[in-house]
Amino acid sequence: MPGRNAFYAQSGGVTAVINATACGVIETARKHRAQIANVYAGRNGIIGALTEDMIDTGKERASTIAALRHTPGGAFGSARYKLKGIEENRAEYERLIQVFQAHDIGYFFYNGGNDSMDTALKVSQISRKMGFPVQCLGIPKTVDNDLPVTDNCPGFGSVAKYVAVSTQEAALDVLSMAKTSTKVFILEVMGRHAGWIAAAGGLAGKKPGDAPHIILFPEIPFKKRGFLKKVRQCVNDYSYCVIVVSEGARFANGKFLAEAGTRDAFGHAQLGGVAPVVANMVRENLGYKYHYAIADYLQRSARHIASDTDVKQAYAVGKAAVEFALQGKTAVLPVIKRVSDKPYRWTIESAPLGRIANKEKMLPRRYISSDGFGITPAARRYLEPLIKGEDYPPYINGLPKTARLKSKAVKPRLGKKFVV
Repeated sequence: MPGRNAFYAQSGGVTAVINATACGVIETARKHRAQIANVYAGRNGIIGALTEDMIDTGKERASTIAALRHTPGGAFGSARYKLKGIEENRAEYERLIQVFQAHDIGYFFYNGGNDSMDTALKVSQISRKMGFPVQCLGIPKTVDNDLPVTDNCPGFGSVAKYVAVSTQEAALDVLSMAKTSTKVFILEVMGRHAGWIAAAGGLAGKKPGDAPHIILFPEIPFKKRGFLKKVRQCVNDYSYCVIVVSEGARFANGKFLAEAGTRDAFGHAQLGGVAPVVANMVRENLGYKYHYAIADYLQRSARHIASDTDVKQAYAVGKAAVEFALQGKTAVLPVIKRVSDKPYRWTIESAPLGRIANKEKMLPRRYISSDGFGITPAARRYLEPLIKGEDYPPYINGLPKTARLKSKAVKPRLGKKFVV
């Protein structure tokens, strides 16, 4: 008798390695068909479950699933869709269980960040109350590296590598022209509340005077006078100044430097681009010629320069999620435990979703230099192993080869449509 089916969904902003996690889930499940008959993937994340719009990964060739390991983006589609509390919107949770019951889905793997872990926890709770218990496992994913308990989050290592490399390369470009042209270069990176990605830019500097000269973290209140003084000092001392700024940089009153006044689907403040704000500040007060770049989606989709460590960890948490489910675990998250820095060694353990859901891990103050503009040796020890190694994708005619899915739909079994 075949086992029950599994549902896998990708949630929130994608990463360069989230599909490596999907690969880990699907390949591991295929080795245990007696317990897991099929893996259905939600088209556009959790929305695919609510609307009964699922992809049958069993129709994909083994070579296609393997190719997910080196394919960026979200292969099945992701979504910024937050399920409200059970009491606020019980209908959505009941709909999920109805779909799971109709398709004999006994395993729910939710690959996402803080909000997604809360959803997985709530689904595990209501499925028991409705008499159709589903084993719900979160799988960590976020470029922001802000999930607690786990040492780091799959997706972060590759973004960190991209930002460190880009900072180093851009700095050499600016330095070569600083005498007669650009004096200040600003790189804006992701990180709404936590400065992990911005901190990674600090890896580009090996000795005093190396770029980046200034890092602006969300954790350190922005002070205009001190910032401008530091910029002037760097230009005087080194002939140029490279700045890495987190999108979440904010004033002491908590207001973002670049707050646009709107909200995203999760209710978070929509940020309007902090790099031009900082650039204008430099121009108006110091008069230096500047250039800025906004890494935006480039930093999280750069699979061509992914960290080998990150790829391995992304696959490992997907594999572990399936193995934990087969052991009977539910409402848990596979987390990475650092065993040692040098040599860098790590293992996978499980942690209750209740310890992770809706919680954020900020960059520790001990990782930020005393002046608030750089990183400490402790931060470097933490960050360096996460960006090490290269896992290049195969190339065809100069471009990376990516997975091309058939995306065969699972036939709906519920007559009633659900509108989200």
